[in-house]
Formats: sequence, C-alpha cells, structure tokens
Amino acid sequence: MEPSKKVIFIKDWILNYVNSMPVKARSLVIGISGGIDSSVSSTLSAMTGLRTIVLSMPIKQNGSQHDLSLRHQEWLKKNFKNVEGHTVELDSLFKTFESTLKDFSSEHGMANSRARLRMSTLYQVAAANNGIVVGTGNKVEDFGVGFYTKYGDGGVDISPIADCNKTEVWELGRELKILDDIINAAPTDGLWDDGRTDEGQLGLSYKEIEEAMDNENSKNRDKYIQIRKANLHKMEPIPICKIPN
Repeated sequence: MEPSKKVIFIKDWILNYVNSMPVKARSLVIGISGGIDSSVSSTLSAMTGLRTIVLSMPIKQNGSQHDLSLRHQEWLKKNFKNVEGHTVELDSLFKTFESTLKDFSSEHGMANSRARLRMSTLYQVAAANNGIVVGTGNKVEDFGVGFYTKYGDGGVDISPIADCNKTEVWELGRELKILDDIINAAPTDGLWDDGRTDEGQLGLSYKEIEEAMDNENSKNRDKYIQIRKANLHKMEPIPICKIPN
C-alpha cells in the first residue's frame, strides 16, 4: 500500500475503533519523544479530528531529544486545532523512585522504570480526560525483536503503526511532512543517560533486522533470532498456571 493510502487507512482505523467502543473515548492520549514513531503516531491521531493530547515526559532527558519533542508538539498544535500539548516533568518523581529503591539498584531496571513511569502518567491523563492511550511501537520492535519495555511503552490501548516496519514508518513520516530533524535523527529509546542509540543496543540496524526477519538466509538471521529469543517473554501471552479439573 502506498504511503498516502496507508496514512488514510490508519487514520480511519483509529477513528473506527473509537466509534466502535461501547463507551466512546473522548480523547486520544499519546507520549511523544522526538522520535519518528511517536511523531507519526501522534500525527495520525491528530488527523482523526478527535481531541488529541500529546505529552512530553522528560526524565534525565538528552537535551536534543527533548528539543525535538517540544518542536513536534508545537508543529502539531500549529497544524491541528484539536491537539493540546503538555510537558510533564518527571525528573523529581523519578529521583524519589531511585532514592526509595536504592537498595535494589539496577541500571537496566531503572531504565525500564522510566518507561513505566511514563506509561502510568499517560493512563492518569487518559483517565482524567475519558481517553485511551495510543501506542507508538512498530512491527520490528513489537513483534520482531521485542525492543520495548514490558508494561512501559508496551502498555497501551491501541497500536496504530504496529503492523508497519521501521522503514515504512519513515516513509509515513515523509508523507506526513514530519520535521526533517526527526526523520533524520538516529533512533533511540531515550532511556539511558548516555543517549545510546537503538542500533548500538541491538547490534543491527533496522534495515538489517527487517531483512533478517523476512529472509531465513540472511547473514544476520542468527543474530536476529538470538535477540528475538531473549525477548519472547514480552511477545507471548503471560504464562498461566492451569488447575486441572
């Protein structure tokens, strides 16, 4: 499907979902990071005409990343009258969390806790505005390598771009005329003080991962399978202990 048609299809899908709800949501709530995924998802949400609430939620945030988030927030408000933007500073709250759990210190755990704190914030805002939380994950992250935080950015109500590969998301970004600085920025989850990139963490580029997902003979297939196996617990249903009759 061409990007222009895909934009309309996803926008209509979001709108149809809301209209089909037994109790119709009155707003779409989404976190924006300055990355391509959240920028595309928030723009598609805004295109529905529904009240769209976008949140920038900095926690020890890299300055350039936060700047892109704020610029996208302003771009959305300029182009869509149904968008309202808020910056929710979570630094002090996170510092309290870190201090309270100092006896259980874990760098990786604290990185994931940033994502979970943002998820809780989104759901609080959604509850206060009769809204639903819109996800920003793409197909590679959500179903390929599980590159997201369980119950963090993985905790959402709907996932409008989860059937789009990363390269397709970039195509959608260009179609939507997202800011060039966002399209050209190195993808990052924004959970680390050192600003590490997605490619640096995964060891493969998104293009390489997509090729490995689709081609069993790919030179990167084994690396992809290794990453995927380590994260399958995120992509499979929660194990349930079934009691026999």
